[in-house]
Amino acid sequence: MDDVHRFNHVRWNSLARAKALFTRPWLNETAESARHRIDPAERLGDLRNRDVLCLAGGGGQQSVAFALNRAVITVLDISEAQLSRDHEAARHYGYSVATVQGDMRNLSMFRTDSFDIVSQPYSLNFVPDCREVFAQVASILRIGGLYSFWTANPFAAGLGTHSWNGDAYEVGRSYEQGAELQYEDESWVFPEDSPEPRTAGPREYHQLLSTILNGLVGADFTLLHMQEETGHAPVHDPAPGTWDHFTTIMPPWFSFLVRRNDAPGHNRQISSSRS
Repeated sequence: MDDVHRFNHVRWNSLARAKALFTRPWLNETAESARHRIDPAERLGDLRNRDVLCLAGGGGQQSVAFALNRAVITVLDISEAQLSRDHEAARHYGYSVATVQGDMRNLSMFRTDSFDIVSQPYSLNFVPDCREVFAQVASILRIGGLYSFWTANPFAAGLGTHSWNGDAYEVGRSYEQGAELQYEDESWVFPEDSPEPRTAGPREYHQLLSTILNGLVGADFTLLHMQEETGHAPVHDPAPGTWDHFTTIMPPWFSFLVRRNDAPGHNRQISSSRS
């Protein structure tokens, strides 16, 4: 267990106690509405009986969407509080879910070729090098398996409403692979009436666009789709300095969909010293 693991474990347990946005189970979904949340263009295909890993995806959200569409669900997350949300959602809807507490950089608890789909919500920037995660995911996906994930737009990493200076959003950080970024959580992350003291803002790491793309190639993935994401529908004439305004200037995230190749000589061993 390293400092990255310890920080993420403490922070996400605290966020769950505070009922932050990404820790609130989706308890009012239909199969159709849930599918639209995770895969609006239905690029993942028929989910029935597919083996799906929600990677670093606890909170009772993505697991709900896949389970309501009749997939077989496993959730791995660093936070036991987040995993409890997935069990809460499973009890609510009446399906089964397997949960594993662990670090996205070490998937050695799974056999090779275990999953048809690995779905990872925004979490890749919580570790210093995305290539570690890509190698692990490649080893547990079946040939032709799909890996869907969100990551920070590298050119917007660390920016937000706090970057507004009255005229523009200031870019002041160097574009450096693995550089640590710390900033304040946006106001919409927390409910206003939460009794839990707010935890320190996220500790993230810069993943360059070249690192992401070349890392996927190096792990024998084929890019199927990439898209800028704002996380919400466009807002007409938003006020400068607000989140809605910021996202019209710079989409905060990218989403990726890639497919695991059957590359000759690919090393299928999973190994890691992390725990």
